Amino acid sequence: MAVTCSNSSLIAVVLILICSCCWIQHCESKKTAYEELEKHGFPVGLLPTSVKKYKLHDDGKFKVFLYSSCSFTVDSYHIYYERKFKGKIHTDIIKDLEGVTVKVQNYDLSIERVVRDGEYLNFYAGSYTASFPVTNFNESPECGCGFDCPENSTQLVQSA
Repeated sequence: MAVTCSNSSLIAVVLILICSCCWIQHCESKKTAYEELEKHGFPVGLLPTSVKKYKLHDDGKFKVFLYSSCSFTVDSYHIYYERKFKGKIHTDIIKDLEGVTVKVQNYDLSIERVVRDGEYLNFYAGSYTASFPVTNFNESPECGCGFDCPENSTQLVQSA
């Protein structure tokens, strides 16, 4: 039994295979939001563990989408991430940040910029500036409990 194919059918099959290979290669090469942070000189701990997806444009503009809004307390700082936040990232600077706030002395301030200066991160929120060692951000905090989470809290969130 012989199978015959027209030239147009063969071309269609080849195009489908080429497109599939390109799509697979694109998917495999796409970095996580955490890997993109590291590529630009920032530690993964600037993002909570609940990143659902992100978009990064060639000019550095980005949007990060969380599963839901996220808040937690670290030391005396209460941090809040909107479900979707955005900004612009380049090597050693995140600027035009919208959707991330910190409570300082009973005031909710938008974190507008984060600058890496050697082994320190400088956070700019309104007229406040705070500097912390980069090593404070080696791990990503979890929504709700930050770094003071029960051992199985990630599993509970993922199964919900």
